[in-house]
Order: sequence, then C-alpha cells, then structure tokens
Amino acid sequence: MEQLTDLKAILHSKRANIYYLEKCRVMQKDGRVLYLTEAKEEYQYWNIPIANTTCLLLGTGTSITQAAMRMLASAGVLVGFSGSGATPLIMGTEIEWLTPQSEYRPTDYIQGWMNFWFEEDKRLASAKRIQMARIGFIQKIWAKDKELKFAGFDVDDDRLKRLLEKALLDIEGAYNVNKLLTLEAELTKKLYAYSAQKTNLKNFKRDHDNPDETNSFLNHGNYLAYGLGATTLWVLGISHGFALMHGKTRRGALVFDVADLIKDAIVLPSAFICAKEGMNEKEFRYYVLQKFIEHKALDFMFAEVKKASMYYGKVKLL
Repeated sequence: MEQLTDLKAILHSKRANIYYLEKCRVMQKDGRVLYLTEAKEEYQYWNIPIANTTCLLLGTGTSITQAAMRMLASAGVLVGFSGSGATPLIMGTEIEWLTPQSEYRPTDYIQGWMNFWFEEDKRLASAKRIQMARIGFIQKIWAKDKELKFAGFDVDDDRLKRLLEKALLDIEGAYNVNKLLTLEAELTKKLYAYSAQKTNLKNFKRDHDNPDETNSFLNHGNYLAYGLGATTLWVLGISHGFALMHGKTRRGALVFDVADLIKDAIVLPSAFICAKEGMNEKEFRYYVLQKFIEHKALDFMFAEVKKASMYYGKVKLL
C-alpha cells in the first residue's frame, strides 16, 4: 500500500504532464512505466513519471501492456486512445477513455451535482456561470501573458473589450441551453477572426478536417484540454454524462463543458501564434502544455467544477 500512496502523492490539480505517444510500446519495467521506441539500430526506453501525469494519449502504432495499465490506474492516470496528432476520433464520437477504477473517490461532488442537475433552471444557471468563468479566464490570461501581448492579444483593445462585455451580457440574458450554445459558438467564431487578424493569417476558416497548421493545432490543443477536463471530472467523481450544455445524448458531454473553461483563453491564441511562427506539431504541443502549466489551467478547472457542484449548498451524504 505504501507504493500506491506514493504514486498519488501529487494532487491531480498540481500535476504537470500530459503525454501523447505514437509508434511505441508502453510497458512496466522495474517498477516504472516506460515507452519503448525502435531506432534504426537499437531500442530506446523512456520513462513516464506517472505520479506527475494527468493523462496519457495513445496515438497510432501504440500498444500497452496489462502491467503498465495496472500501474497507471494505481497512480490515477487516465488513458485515452486517439488517432494521429491526438485528434482523429475513436469510435466515431470521442476519444475512448480508460478511467482508473477506484471506490474511494469523493461522493460529495457528484451528490452536489445531482442536487441541481435534474432542475432545468438550475442547470441553465450553472451553465451560464461556467461560460462567464470562461470569459473571465480569457480576460485574466490575455491581460498578463507577455507572449500574447507581444502578438497583439490585448484585453485593453477596444474591439476585444466590447466583444467580451457584450458576450457577458448575452450570456446573462440567454433563455435556454440552445441559445447559450449559439452564443458560445458565435463568440468563438469572432475570436477566430480576431486572432487571424492579429497573426496576419488571412482567409482563415475553421474546419476540423482541414489539414492546414492552424486547424490542426486547434484540433490537437482542444483534445489536450479534453484530457484535462476528463481528469478533473474523474478525480472529483462526477460522471461525464451529466452535461450542462453539450447535450445529454453525448456520453462525454460534460468533458466538453469543462474544457470550454480554458480552450479559448489558451488553446485558441496558441494555435494561431504557433502557426504563424511555423512550428511543427511537437513544438506546438510543448508550447500549449507549458501554457497550461504557466496559467494553472488544471487548478482553475478543479476550482470551477467544485464551485458549480456546491453552489446550491452541500447535500447530506448518504
């Protein structure tokens, strides 16, 4: 039991690493989780620091052993299977997440969530607060990030200021979830246009299937954000199906709701900046993961989900 306790010593909200691996074999060796790559003349082993890892994305050409999965589960690491670049979808709907099984996760957050979730008006009000927090995070990050400011992303810009202020008013007045989803899409579309102008990427059009760098980086970064969202919900013991906005017919819908908290603030501008700088996929992934750490994205996600869960008061635990 001491070994398992040591593996979980780092709180998930403080963990630094998300891994995307392809064309390798993940295995357990000498009490560690390693991935094996095949060079021209030799095999090379690389260590995965699982106690400081939130999630592991396995792309094309990967395999994983049962022993490695056991250690990853004991450390509370989510494992997801994806296509190349962490973006093509598995099973036609979403990354297929393998969540560590544990009977000792907290129950107060899921019971708090259930305390309001079945009431449509409270569910809508919670969705509004999440969307307002999303905009607040944009304002906070874009106000202090030096690289964003250097690229022209400035919250004091009158155009951007008016855009975000109007979005907050529109969210407050939204009368149902469909209207809220429409407002979310409209704001993101306007942020695309703003970002394209600031980075001189003319004629940009958001297309998930377009292989150009900006669209590919947006896809890739969003799935990294989904990994953080899935980790947050698993740690807090809240099912991915109890969504606020993205539809009760999508099993992982709440993951998308939670990922929205950080996507526009960090992933969106990072994708445009990295495309302008001519970075490759690996360089972009490193850049955006560093931004997650720098701006404590996972801490923010945990705080907002906890706040939403307990907003209507603590429930009496069963």
